[in-house]
Amino acid sequence: MNRYFILLQKIHIHPLLWVMIGISIITANFKSLLLLMLIVFIHEMGHATSAHFFSWRIKAIMLLPFGGVAEVDEHGNRSLKQELIVVLSGPIQHIWLQGAAYLLQATNLVSLADYQLFTLYNVSILLFNLLPVWPLDGGKLLFILFSQYWPYKKAHFYMVATSIFFLSIYVLAILVYSPNHLNMWFITTFLIYSLYHEYKNRMYGCLRFLMERYYGNQDTIYRLKPIVVDESELIYHVLLQFQRGCKHLIVVERNGAKVSEMDENELLHAYFANKLTDSKVGDLMYAY
Repeated sequence: MNRYFILLQKIHIHPLLWVMIGISIITANFKSLLLLMLIVFIHEMGHATSAHFFSWRIKAIMLLPFGGVAEVDEHGNRSLKQELIVVLSGPIQHIWLQGAAYLLQATNLVSLADYQLFTLYNVSILLFNLLPVWPLDGGKLLFILFSQYWPYKKAHFYMVATSIFFLSIYVLAILVYSPNHLNMWFITTFLIYSLYHEYKNRMYGCLRFLMERYYGNQDTIYRLKPIVVDESELIYHVLLQFQRGCKHLIVVERNGAKVSEMDENELLHAYFANKLTDSKVGDLMYAY
Protein backbone atom coordinates (compact mmCIF):
# COMPACT_ATOMS: atom_id res chain seq x y z
CA MET A 1 0.00 0.00 0.00
CA ASN A 2 2.82 2.39 0.89
CA ARG A 3 4.15 2.33 -2.65
CA TYR A 4 0.90 3.93 -3.81
CA PHE A 5 1.44 6.90 -1.48
CA ILE A 6 4.38 7.79 -3.73
CA LEU A 7 1.76 8.90 -6.24
CA LEU A 8 0.73 11.74 -3.94
CA GLN A 9 4.23 13.22 -4.35
CA LYS A 10 3.64 13.43 -8.09
CA ILE A 11 0.60 15.68 -7.80
CA HIS A 12 1.10 19.17 -9.17
CA ILE A 13 -1.38 22.02 -9.24
CA HIS A 14 -1.11 24.38 -12.19
CA PRO A 15 -0.45 28.01 -11.14
CA LEU A 16 -3.59 29.18 -12.96
CA LEU A 17 -5.65 26.79 -10.86
CA TRP A 18 -4.39 28.53 -7.72
CA VAL A 19 -5.61 31.79 -9.27
CA MET A 20 -9.01 30.22 -9.95
CA ILE A 21 -9.16 28.96 -6.36
CA GLY A 22 -8.48 32.48 -5.12
CA ILE A 23 -11.14 33.98 -7.40
CA SER A 24 -13.68 31.31 -6.43
CA ILE A 25 -13.15 32.08 -2.73
CA ILE A 26 -13.60 35.81 -3.33
CA THR A 27 -16.75 35.28 -5.43
CA ALA A 28 -18.18 32.63 -3.05
CA ASN A 29 -18.05 29.89 -5.72
CA PHE A 30 -15.50 27.73 -3.95
CA LYS A 31 -17.94 24.84 -3.40
CA SER A 32 -18.49 24.41 -7.13
CA LEU A 33 -14.76 24.49 -7.82
CA LEU A 34 -14.09 22.08 -4.96
CA LEU A 35 -16.56 19.58 -6.39
CA LEU A 36 -14.98 19.84 -9.84
CA MET A 37 -11.46 19.43 -8.42
CA LEU A 38 -12.52 16.43 -6.35
CA ILE A 39 -14.02 14.66 -9.38
CA VAL A 40 -11.02 15.44 -11.61
CA PHE A 41 -8.56 14.43 -8.89
CA ILE A 42 -10.19 11.03 -8.32
CA HIS A 43 -10.46 10.50 -12.09
CA GLU A 44 -6.75 11.11 -12.60
CA MET A 45 -5.80 9.05 -9.54
CA GLY A 46 -7.71 6.18 -11.14
CA HIS A 47 -5.41 6.37 -14.16
CA ALA A 48 -2.31 6.82 -12.01
CA THR A 49 -3.09 3.97 -9.62
CA SER A 50 -3.63 1.42 -12.37
CA ALA A 51 -0.54 2.67 -14.24
CA HIS A 52 1.49 2.33 -11.04
CA PHE A 53 0.12 -1.19 -10.57
CA PHE A 54 1.61 -2.15 -13.96
CA SER A 55 4.89 -0.38 -13.06
CA TRP A 56 4.48 2.32 -15.70
CA ARG A 57 6.74 5.35 -15.44
CA ILE A 58 4.55 8.16 -14.09
CA LYS A 59 5.92 11.66 -14.59
CA ALA A 60 3.25 13.75 -12.89
CA ILE A 61 -0.42 14.05 -12.00
CA MET A 62 -1.36 17.55 -13.09
CA LEU A 63 -4.48 19.36 -11.94
CA LEU A 64 -5.25 22.03 -14.53
CA PRO A 65 -7.72 24.94 -14.48
CA PHE A 66 -10.01 22.98 -16.82
CA GLY A 67 -9.28 19.35 -15.96
CA GLY A 68 -6.34 17.12 -15.20
CA VAL A 69 -3.87 14.71 -16.71
CA ALA A 70 -1.80 11.77 -15.48
CA GLU A 71 1.43 12.08 -17.48
CA VAL A 72 3.23 8.80 -18.15
CA ASP A 73 6.55 8.16 -19.87
CA GLU A 74 5.40 5.23 -22.00
CA HIS A 75 5.47 5.11 -25.78
CA GLY A 76 3.26 2.34 -27.07
CA ASN A 77 5.17 -0.72 -25.92
CA ARG A 78 2.92 -1.71 -23.08
CA SER A 79 0.29 -4.28 -24.01
CA LEU A 80 -2.98 -2.97 -25.40
CA LYS A 81 -4.79 -4.77 -22.58
CA GLN A 82 -2.77 -2.89 -19.96
CA GLU A 83 -3.33 0.39 -21.73
CA LEU A 84 -7.06 -0.28 -22.00
CA ILE A 85 -7.25 -0.90 -18.24
CA VAL A 86 -5.26 2.26 -17.46
CA VAL A 87 -7.45 4.41 -19.72
CA LEU A 88 -10.73 2.95 -18.41
CA SER A 89 -9.61 3.33 -14.81
CA GLY A 90 -10.38 7.05 -15.07
CA PRO A 91 -14.00 6.92 -16.29
CA ILE A 92 -14.81 4.01 -13.97
CA GLN A 93 -14.24 6.27 -10.95
CA HIS A 94 -17.30 8.31 -11.91
CA ILE A 95 -19.55 5.29 -11.36
CA TRP A 96 -18.65 4.67 -7.73
CA LEU A 97 -18.48 8.41 -7.10
CA GLN A 98 -22.09 8.73 -8.25
CA GLY A 99 -23.11 5.80 -6.05
CA ALA A 100 -21.35 7.31 -3.03
CA ALA A 101 -23.01 10.69 -3.66
CA TYR A 102 -26.41 9.00 -3.86
CA LEU A 103 -25.87 7.25 -0.53
CA LEU A 104 -24.77 10.51 1.12
CA GLN A 105 -27.88 12.25 -0.17
CA ALA A 106 -30.15 9.35 0.77
CA THR A 107 -28.84 9.48 4.35
CA ASN A 108 -29.23 13.29 4.42
CA LEU A 109 -25.50 13.87 4.82
CA VAL A 110 -25.60 16.16 1.78
CA SER A 111 -28.48 18.28 0.51
CA LEU A 112 -30.50 17.48 -2.61
CA ALA A 113 -29.18 20.65 -4.27
CA ASP A 114 -25.54 19.63 -3.66
CA TYR A 115 -26.27 16.12 -4.92
CA GLN A 116 -27.81 17.49 -8.11
CA LEU A 117 -24.86 19.85 -8.63
CA PHE A 118 -22.42 16.99 -8.08
CA THR A 119 -24.35 14.76 -10.50
CA LEU A 120 -24.28 17.47 -13.16
CA TYR A 121 -20.50 17.87 -12.85
CA ASN A 122 -19.79 14.15 -12.52
CA VAL A 123 -21.83 13.10 -15.56
CA SER A 124 -20.62 16.07 -17.65
CA ILE A 125 -16.94 15.30 -17.00
CA LEU A 126 -17.50 11.60 -17.68
CA LEU A 127 -19.25 12.18 -21.02
CA PHE A 128 -16.82 14.88 -22.10
CA ASN A 129 -13.85 12.61 -21.38
CA LEU A 130 -15.30 9.89 -23.55
CA LEU A 131 -15.41 12.11 -26.65
CA PRO A 132 -13.25 10.43 -29.35
CA VAL A 133 -10.77 13.30 -29.36
CA TRP A 134 -7.09 13.13 -28.38
CA PRO A 135 -5.90 13.58 -25.58
CA LEU A 136 -9.22 12.77 -23.89
CA ASP A 137 -9.84 9.20 -22.74
CA GLY A 138 -12.10 8.65 -25.75
CA GLY A 139 -9.20 9.58 -28.06
CA LYS A 140 -6.91 7.14 -26.26
CA LEU A 141 -9.50 4.38 -26.61
CA LEU A 142 -9.63 5.19 -30.31
CA PHE A 143 -5.84 4.75 -30.58
CA ILE A 144 -6.03 1.39 -28.79
CA LEU A 145 -8.79 0.24 -31.16
CA PHE A 146 -6.87 1.29 -34.30
CA SER A 147 -3.66 -0.30 -32.97
CA GLN A 148 -5.41 -3.66 -33.05
CA TYR A 149 -5.55 -3.50 -36.84
CA TRP A 150 -2.84 -1.19 -38.16
CA PRO A 151 0.88 -0.45 -37.64
CA TYR A 152 1.75 2.17 -35.02
CA LYS A 153 2.29 5.01 -37.49
CA LYS A 154 -0.89 4.37 -39.45
CA ALA A 155 -3.00 3.83 -36.30
CA HIS A 156 -1.68 7.10 -34.91
CA PHE A 157 -2.52 8.96 -38.14
CA TYR A 158 -6.07 7.56 -38.21
CA MET A 159 -6.49 8.48 -34.54
CA VAL A 160 -5.42 12.09 -35.17
CA ALA A 161 -7.62 12.36 -38.30
CA THR A 162 -10.65 10.96 -36.46
CA SER A 163 -10.00 13.29 -33.52
CA ILE A 164 -9.92 16.30 -35.87
CA PHE A 165 -13.24 15.21 -37.37
CA PHE A 166 -15.01 14.90 -34.01
CA LEU A 167 -13.36 18.05 -32.65
CA SER A 168 -14.71 19.95 -35.65
CA ILE A 169 -18.22 18.71 -34.84
CA TYR A 170 -17.68 19.72 -31.21
CA VAL A 171 -16.62 23.24 -32.25
CA LEU A 172 -19.66 23.57 -34.52
CA ALA A 173 -21.90 22.51 -31.65
CA ILE A 174 -20.38 25.20 -29.42
CA LEU A 175 -20.85 27.84 -32.13
CA VAL A 176 -24.52 26.88 -32.52
CA TYR A 177 -25.57 26.21 -28.93
CA SER A 178 -23.14 28.05 -26.65
CA PRO A 179 -20.98 30.57 -28.53
CA ASN A 180 -20.50 32.82 -25.49
CA HIS A 181 -19.42 30.11 -23.05
CA LEU A 182 -15.84 31.19 -22.23
CA ASN A 183 -14.86 27.97 -20.41
CA MET A 184 -15.85 25.89 -23.43
CA TRP A 185 -13.52 27.94 -25.62
CA PHE A 186 -10.65 27.54 -23.13
CA ILE A 187 -11.11 23.77 -23.23
CA THR A 188 -11.47 23.78 -27.02
CA THR A 189 -8.25 25.78 -27.39
CA PHE A 190 -6.47 23.27 -25.17
CA LEU A 191 -7.77 20.36 -27.28
CA ILE A 192 -6.76 22.02 -30.56
CA TYR A 193 -3.27 22.74 -29.23
CA SER A 194 -2.87 19.19 -27.85
CA LEU A 195 -3.97 17.69 -31.16
CA TYR A 196 -1.63 19.94 -33.13
CA HIS A 197 1.25 19.06 -30.80
CA GLU A 198 0.50 15.35 -31.18
CA TYR A 199 0.46 15.63 -34.98
CA LYS A 200 3.61 17.77 -35.08
CA ASN A 201 5.54 15.22 -32.98
CA ARG A 202 4.15 12.15 -34.72
CA MET A 203 7.53 10.98 -36.09
CA TYR A 204 9.18 11.49 -32.69
CA GLY A 205 6.46 9.27 -31.21
CA CYS A 206 7.17 6.58 -33.82
CA LEU A 207 10.89 6.65 -33.07
CA ARG A 208 10.30 6.37 -29.32
CA PHE A 209 8.03 3.40 -30.00
CA LEU A 210 10.75 1.72 -32.09
CA MET A 211 13.56 2.58 -29.67
CA GLU A 212 11.77 1.09 -26.70
CA ARG A 213 11.03 -1.96 -28.79
CA TYR A 214 14.73 -2.29 -29.61
CA TYR A 215 15.96 -1.75 -26.06
CA GLY A 216 13.68 -4.48 -24.75
CA ASN A 217 10.97 -2.44 -23.07
CA GLN A 218 8.20 -4.19 -24.94
CA ASP A 219 5.59 -6.13 -22.99
CA THR A 220 4.30 -9.59 -23.80
CA ILE A 221 3.86 -10.37 -27.49
CA TYR A 222 0.62 -12.12 -28.34
CA ARG A 223 0.78 -12.34 -32.14
CA LEU A 224 3.35 -13.28 -34.77
CA LYS A 225 2.77 -11.19 -37.87
CA PRO A 226 5.06 -11.53 -40.91
CA ILE A 227 5.89 -8.46 -42.99
CA VAL A 228 6.64 -9.15 -46.65
CA VAL A 229 8.98 -6.61 -48.25
CA ASP A 230 11.08 -6.22 -51.36
CA GLU A 231 14.85 -6.19 -50.83
CA SER A 232 14.98 -2.63 -52.25
CA GLU A 233 12.87 -1.15 -49.45
CA LEU A 234 14.57 1.10 -46.92
CA ILE A 235 14.98 -0.35 -43.43
CA TYR A 236 13.29 2.73 -42.01
CA HIS A 237 10.19 2.20 -44.14
CA VAL A 238 9.92 -1.39 -42.97
CA LEU A 239 10.26 -0.31 -39.33
CA LEU A 240 7.29 2.01 -39.83
CA GLN A 241 5.17 -1.08 -40.53
CA PHE A 242 5.74 -2.43 -37.01
CA GLN A 243 2.56 -2.94 -35.03
CA ARG A 244 1.89 -2.88 -31.32
CA GLY A 245 1.42 -6.25 -29.66
CA CYS A 246 2.94 -8.12 -32.61
CA LYS A 247 6.27 -9.82 -33.20
CA HIS A 248 7.39 -9.45 -36.80
CA LEU A 249 9.18 -11.86 -39.07
CA ILE A 250 10.54 -9.96 -42.08
CA VAL A 251 10.14 -11.96 -45.29
CA VAL A 252 12.44 -10.50 -47.96
CA GLU A 253 11.59 -10.94 -51.63
CA ARG A 254 13.36 -10.29 -54.92
CA ASN A 255 11.18 -10.00 -58.01
CA GLY A 256 8.30 -11.53 -56.05
CA ALA A 257 10.24 -14.58 -54.86
CA LYS A 258 11.30 -15.14 -51.27
CA VAL A 259 15.06 -14.90 -50.78
CA SER A 260 15.49 -14.46 -47.02
CA GLU A 261 13.88 -14.12 -43.59
CA MET A 262 14.92 -11.87 -40.75
CA ASP A 263 13.88 -11.32 -37.18
CA GLU A 264 12.63 -7.81 -36.46
CA ASN A 265 15.52 -7.31 -34.03
CA GLU A 266 18.00 -7.51 -36.92
CA LEU A 267 16.42 -4.45 -38.52
CA LEU A 268 16.17 -2.59 -35.22
CA HIS A 269 19.83 -3.35 -34.46
CA ALA A 270 20.92 -2.25 -37.92
CA TYR A 271 19.01 1.02 -37.65
CA PHE A 272 19.74 2.04 -34.05
CA ALA A 273 23.08 0.38 -33.22
CA ASN A 274 24.80 0.28 -36.62
CA LYS A 275 23.26 3.58 -37.77
CA LEU A 276 22.24 2.13 -41.15
CA THR A 277 19.54 4.78 -41.47
CA ASP A 278 19.67 5.00 -45.29
CA SER A 279 20.28 1.33 -46.02
CA LYS A 280 17.96 -1.09 -47.76
CA VAL A 281 16.72 -4.37 -46.39
CA GLY A 282 18.66 -6.20 -49.10
CA ASP A 283 21.93 -4.81 -47.69
CA LEU A 284 21.38 -6.75 -44.48
CA MET A 285 21.26 -10.08 -46.31
CA TYR A 286 24.94 -9.67 -46.98
CA ALA A 287 25.89 -7.84 -43.82
CA TYR A 288 24.72 -10.61 -41.50
